[in-house]
Amino acid sequence: MTEHALSFGPAAHLYDTIRPTYPRPAIDWAIGPKRVRVLDLGAGTGLLTRVLQNTGHDVVSVDPDERMLAVLATHAGTKPLLGSAERIPLPDGSVDAVMVGQAYHWFTPERALPEIRRVLRPGGVLAPVWNVRDEHVPWVARLSAIVGSEGHGAAGGWTWGETAPWFGTPEGAVFQHQVPMTADGIVDLIRSRSYYLTADPQTRATLEHQVRELLATHPDVAGRETIALPYQTRVFRLRPT
Repeated sequence: MTEHALSFGPAAHLYDTIRPTYPRPAIDWAIGPKRVRVLDLGAGTGLLTRVLQNTGHDVVSVDPDERMLAVLATHAGTKPLLGSAERIPLPDGSVDAVMVGQAYHWFTPERALPEIRRVLRPGGVLAPVWNVRDEHVPWVARLSAIVGSEGHGAAGGWTWGETAPWFGTPEGAVFQHQVPMTADGIVDLIRSRSYYLTADPQTRATLEHQVRELLATHPDVAGRETIALPYQTRVFRLRPT
């Protein structure tokens, strides 16, 4: 798990340019439109940080990978700190909300949840969010058959273990959005995933070949200069108990 969680650093610049951003309605549902102080926990290169800033929030970003934070620090107005969900470098009661983009599944909940609760102010909220490829679309389902399904934050509800005694029952919502990409961009997206970054050269070559073949032959996408990659953004709200 640690190998995969910390595998993104060598591909930090690729990650920053190719991973999907998050739709504003999902952010507003999670923490509301009112300006608050938000901790972006497991911030990576700051994809969620920038969306939060653009919606007017005061954001502090924390990640355990210095290489990811180096990319994040190049963006204006960011406040990157080295730390983890299990050891957050902030004082008690210092943020109104904690958002976690594409990272909660790397946390150790029994250590992370009490730490997150510690830094939240009364009335605060924890909001994990995932962008998940929409596998209801046939060509996307075929892509997932090649590279693996993205099951994070399953549509049926919370699947990441107990949240008590620190937080109540998670509430969930799903938002649809699309990201226009080229075939090369979709291959680069695969290159930014942990399963690719931790694979041997032969496995990497096989994945790339199979993805390119799919994009060149599937009738829904073959020959298109731009391909709309559909996502479900799955977001949860957890209130401290």
